Amino acid sequence: MHNSTARPVHWWDIFLTAIAPVTWGSTYIVATELLPADRPLTAAMLRILPAGILLVCLCRHLPRKEEWWRLTILAALNLGLFQALLFIAAYRLPGGVAAVLGAIQPMFVILLCWGLAQQKPALITLIASVTGVGGMAVLLLSPEAAWDSIGIAAALAGALSMACGTYLARQWRSQMPLLAFTGWQLLLAGLMLLPVSLLTEPSLPALSPVQIGGYAYLCLIGAVLAYALWFRGISKLSPAAVSSLGLFSPLPLWCLAGYSWGKASLPPEWPVS
Repeated sequence: MHNSTARPVHWWDIFLTAIAPVTWGSTYIVATELLPADRPLTAAMLRILPAGILLVCLCRHLPRKEEWWRLTILAALNLGLFQALLFIAAYRLPGGVAAVLGAIQPMFVILLCWGLAQQKPALITLIASVTGVGGMAVLLLSPEAAWDSIGIAAALAGALSMACGTYLARQWRSQMPLLAFTGWQLLLAGLMLLPVSLLTEPSLPALSPVQIGGYAYLCLIGAVLAYALWFRGISKLSPAAVSSLGLFSPLPLWCLAGYSWGKASLPPEWPVS
């Protein structure tokens, strides 16, 4: 049920919510450096299905009859489509290109709020969104960046899917416990991706410990933790405010780029751990 009563925004809510896009930004690094190649749908499914099973079993909360259709739609938008498209973009695009395209999500949310809810955005909000994406493009894109058409379409479609899910999750506020609300969406989305991944992609090879660790990180940190914090943020912040935190998603890429630049700039005799 939608509650129109305005509540104060605390920095702690912003900080916790921002953790989610930061962890999703690390997806580009994990997918390309740690996981088996050319299995984006399998990676998306293994990220969210075990996480959903874990949370549903821990919470033991069954949704009410009238909640199922909303949960299914939100699961498809926030997780099923978004995660599949995110991994397709991660496998086909350089991390910087994928991050810049994904950062367009706040603009989609602003347009949805404006067009559907008649919530005209403040000029400063529009300027901040455009400036944020522009700044990311300057920092992360290089003249040699590869612009794969399928990867670009996946990144843009994923941003639109997540924007729609963020907007609807705010409009359809649920009375379910937060972890149950998160777990059922993860489980439903994972079940959507399971047959698609099995039918369209080859089976996984024998996994190394590093690859197992990569999948475990994506599941426990990138799904359980990140989505619990994301849906918590949606319940406390406006859709535009939540989606604008997606500008933090390139942070892991910036850190990696800074670390690589730092190593390259050291004299040859300096040890690097």
